Amino acid sequence: MAVVFLLYVIAEVAAIWAVGSVVGVLGTIALLIAGAFVGSWLARREGGKAMRAFMATAQSGRNPEKELTDGMLVALGGVLIMVPGFVSDVLGLLFLLPPTRSVARRFWLRRAEKRAVRYANQRRGPVMVVDSEVVADEPRPSNHPVIEGRIVEG
Repeated sequence: MAVVFLLYVIAEVAAIWAVGSVVGVLGTIALLIAGAFVGSWLARREGGKAMRAFMATAQSGRNPEKELTDGMLVALGGVLIMVPGFVSDVLGLLFLLPPTRSVARRFWLRRAEKRAVRYANQRRGPVMVVDSEVVADEPRPSNHPVIEGRIVEG
């Protein structure tokens, strides 16, 4: 994690240096401030859309995982936009724009599902369910649910 942070700082300094050599110091500062203002406006607008979509989905009784994840990604994009630097602005913009946010959402949900299954299997212990019959290496506490018709191995 420290290496990733160090690479981020190096990329941020290099980007500011490159922009500064093209447009000058005052132009670079103006671009950073303008990026923060435009990004915060965009984050507010997209955040409002995500909140309205979440409320509509929740009121209709459907699962709002897409809308909830969109709201999380918009918040992350807003934070990245407010961090000074061009690399963070570009990453934040990617999380704020709907087409790239949908790609990030699919990646995030797939990763979260894999981690949840792995965590559940670690907590539950080695369990296998075959045609509603539980086969376990050790006694299973009664509060662990049995998933019918699926094979779950830990």
